[in-house]
Amino acid sequence: MRTLFLLCLLNLGCTTFQTAQSTDCLKDFNYLIHKIKADYPGYHEKVTPETSHELQLLAEGLRTKIIQYPDSCGKCLRRYAAWFKDNHLQVGRIWPADDAVGSKKNDPKLLEINEVKLKELQVINSTPEGLWHSLRGDIAIIKDGNSESYTGVSISYNQYKKNQIGFTLSDFKDGEYDMVSFPGYNDYYPVKGKASLKLNDRILELHDDTRLVRKTNSSTYDDALWLSYIPAFPNGSNTYYVSLLISDSTFYIRIPSFADDRGERIVRKYWSEITSTPNLIIDIRNNSGGQDEYYQLLADLLYTNPYASKGVEWYATENNIKMYEDAIKNGQIKNGEEGIRWTNSLLDEMKKNIGGFVIHPMMGADDTVKNDTIYAYPKRIGIIINEGNASSAEQFLLTAKESSKVILFGNCNTAGVLDYSNAISENFPSNKYKLNFPMTRSRRLPENPIDNIGIPPDIYIPYPASKQLFDRLDQWVYFVKNYMEIMDKK
Repeated sequence: MRTLFLLCLLNLGCTTFQTAQSTDCLKDFNYLIHKIKADYPGYHEKVTPETSHELQLLAEGLRTKIIQYPDSCGKCLRRYAAWFKDNHLQVGRIWPADDAVGSKKNDPKLLEINEVKLKELQVINSTPEGLWHSLRGDIAIIKDGNSESYTGVSISYNQYKKNQIGFTLSDFKDGEYDMVSFPGYNDYYPVKGKASLKLNDRILELHDDTRLVRKTNSSTYDDALWLSYIPAFPNGSNTYYVSLLISDSTFYIRIPSFADDRGERIVRKYWSEITSTPNLIIDIRNNSGGQDEYYQLLADLLYTNPYASKGVEWYATENNIKMYEDAIKNGQIKNGEEGIRWTNSLLDEMKKNIGGFVIHPMMGADDTVKNDTIYAYPKRIGIIINEGNASSAEQFLLTAKESSKVILFGNCNTAGVLDYSNAISENFPSNKYKLNFPMTRSRRLPENPIDNIGIPPDIYIPYPASKQLFDRLDQWVYFVKNYMEIMDKK
């Protein structure tokens, strides 16, 4: 009887916990639906009489799933936002503080490893067992009894508590282990994958994700090995800044981001070489954007003739107005007094047309760009693009296409994430998620959309795309170099 009573209490506790979970998630879901409808500048273009029923059915289905499976909250929120097919409109996870990782909600598994066991693991062997290191921290991998299975446990791994299980390895076959990982982006719920030992068992690759190096007594050695290793199963994120003269007539620069002024600083540093060399290759593969101001020096370099530049319009909703007012009140406006004047000027305009779109009075509407200088060199500019280009990178390409010097090279269209921009974020009621959403729409619309279409290359590159660039020049670079140098001879 006592056992039965205890089971009833446990079941009641589980039911109560699940109900609280689903209630919190439903509040977040309702917030998401209302927020997108009220403040997303692309809502009325995308939710039409033809598509509104589809969106309604999706919302009803996701509500049912949240009630039945409260743990699916994040996936349901992301699925609803994804319907709008706008990568500036996304649901993100708010990561908990380090001491909050391992909360009861996600209940990640823990496995304590004592100091005696850690000392034993320092012996290097030809299996995954041992101590491993990455730039995110250290992991201990221990063998599970007499089996050929292994468990990776955090010693000091970013976003994992000490002794929290990060992954398991089992069923070694054809040089690979079956892996089950418990990543933070999935709330530490299991994700299947593969792993393998490389470089004489000194590297453990978690395929398409990251790698670990077998820990030594030298952190310098370990970090250098981790950074210089070229993965056999890359995740595609390692694209480094590069600048060099690759022939007497071609200068090459790679700029993987417009998020800061690093690319601009490289251009300034090599300005004399660039402006005295016939050809320039600008490689922006995997550049997902940033801020337009950080490509203006490049735009000046490739300018050949006046052109019309389409600006943006701000969506003047009550919530968007309040967000700007709160930002001023909380001291979150950048660029000091100038930034505050800019924001107040926009607010004055938005308040005149609540529910509509406004043009910032300090920016004006459409503009004609006319520079005083046309540089003799470079005479020809090849820009290498790929599907990783989005947002400000695509705006740069639209600017570049106005130049008679420019040719775009690649094997596919860019990402197509530009029509709605100037994204900011707001937390959900639960403070477990945040919504990134745009506040402006392009004045190119509706005639010249980019979203989900992208910008195509002018010249198709037939070689396979490099999955991991690092600081290397690949066949794509040499194809573009040869193409332009052959054009010089003709």
